[in-house]
Amino acid sequence: STTGETMGPMDFAAGSFVLFAYPRTGRPDEVEPGGWAQVPGAKGCTPEACEFRDLAADFAAIGYRVLGLSSQDTGHQLEAAERLHLPYPLLSDPGFALATACGLPTFGFEGELLHVRSTLVVSDRTITHAYFGVTDAAAHPRRLLAQRQQDR
Repeated sequence: STTGETMGPMDFAAGSFVLFAYPRTGRPDEVEPGGWAQVPGAKGCTPEACEFRDLAADFAAIGYRVLGLSSQDTGHQLEAAERLHLPYPLLSDPGFALATACGLPTFGFEGELLHVRSTLVVSDRTITHAYFGVTDAAAHPRRLLAQRQQDR
């Protein structure tokens, strides 16, 4: 985690949270891989993370904490969390342990395994909603918040 702690199954055992998985974040000093923009749902990690950032207090007000997840290493995640001023942790799962346990979809790109953009809504150890193959990354967090607010 970008908070410096290692998280295990018991860290997900209580409370409610939104876990959004994304393929990868780019860095301002790196060139985007060729063909990346043609992969459905691949682009948009930064807008999605920033929208969850801007709505984190709203999610907290209805009882949800926000967590981000990708297979990128913690150093890469930490750079993104600091640059984007994220108030929630980004989790690094390079071995896809959490993704496998939760059945999150993946895809290959240039020899690398990545997460399909997905979101799980969890309440008291139960996945109540799952969204796989999210393609409108920037709008998804706001729609998700509105749905959660209506369900409360």
